[in-house]
Amino acid sequence: MASASVLVLQRQRHLKWPALDGLERFLMILCGVSILGFSSSVLCDILTREIGHPWLWLQEVTSTFFTYGVFIGAAVTTRRNDHLYLTAIADALEGRARLVVEVFNRVVVLVVGLCMVYFGYLNFLSGFTSFRMPSMTPIASLYAVIPVSGLLVVIFTLEQLVNGWRHGFEDPELAEARRLSAAAADFPAALG
Repeated sequence: MASASVLVLQRQRHLKWPALDGLERFLMILCGVSILGFSSSVLCDILTREIGHPWLWLQEVTSTFFTYGVFIGAAVTTRRNDHLYLTAIADALEGRARLVVEVFNRVVVLVVGLCMVYFGYLNFLSGFTSFRMPSMTPIASLYAVIPVSGLLVVIFTLEQLVNGWRHGFEDPELAEARRLSAAAADFPAALG
């Protein structure tokens, strides 16, 4: 039986470039580290406050893990096409209607990714003028992940658009299962 990680990477294989699979795995690991770091720092923050000796810098650590986890997760969900409920609408369609909805969804995500790159970079640059307390670290360290995430979103969206135009957006295995299901439903009617 295939492991869960292999099944996730194989999902919508026709829309992915194999060269980016390692990057997807790495980003998933970073998401896991961010969740673990966020959860651990929140727990430590609660414990140190309860014993009357709070570690004030834990707030910075918590917000960093949270922010990085959210933006790295946004890039991963774009690659895995798990980011919108609209994918369920597209999956229910066929032919030209499906093509239009799939392209529309990805163009919207592409525009969002480009905005993340542009405005995230502007925020990153302006972040050198303000500092996080109590460490006095420039807030730019927190904003750095935004344009990086936006760039990954753009790359993954372009990957799906190119492969969708080449191979079609519908997963070949799901298309075959749908065709067999329709044929099975029509079979009793053909007998009667």
